[in-house]
Amino acid sequence: MHGGVDRGIEREEYGMKVLVAYASRHGSTRGIAERVAEVLAAAGQSVESRAVEDVDDLAGYDAFVIGGAVYMFHWLKPMSRFLRRNREVLAERPVWLFSSGPLGTEMTDAQGRDVLEVSGAKEAEEVEAAIHPCGHRMFFGAYSTGKPVGLMERFVARMPAARDAMPEGDFRDWDAIEAWAGDIARELEGSAASDAPRP
Repeated sequence: MHGGVDRGIEREEYGMKVLVAYASRHGSTRGIAERVAEVLAAAGQSVESRAVEDVDDLAGYDAFVIGGAVYMFHWLKPMSRFLRRNREVLAERPVWLFSSGPLGTEMTDAQGRDVLEVSGAKEAEEVEAAIHPCGHRMFFGAYSTGKPVGLMERFVARMPAARDAMPEGDFRDWDAIEAWAGDIARELEGSAASDAPRP
């Protein structure tokens, strides 16, 4: 799936159709979403992976994994709009959220705080209160210098001294991402099994 066109991944169904939706600027968050979709599909779920901008109707899905890139402590606008527009539906079904953003290899900041814990989107608390997700994880992201997008990237491009704030590289922890997706797969399987008709 990497770098290709979004598509559904067909496997034997346990009765759950899952949408993995994402808001990504350069492709890092999309890559995380696609890996999550692959793990869920390998576990037997029926999965589709799509950009949030390409999702018009949630009626056909039983569960959701939704991820967005975080820049300057805010989700990308398409992510926030998607969650706000669909919050009533999402509040009624199993939802897992993930965010990506921190760059680098340091697990703590200069104040000794956990980088993943302090790098979240400011909107997350309000969203979690509205839809009550089953979980929300923050993952390290990736950044490659290229055509700058957004205020921060333009600033970094013009001010080499600011590049420490956005180091180049791929810092995604694929083991952690796959383990989290595996946990979701097991929860979905258990939920589907509990909803199955009794003989």
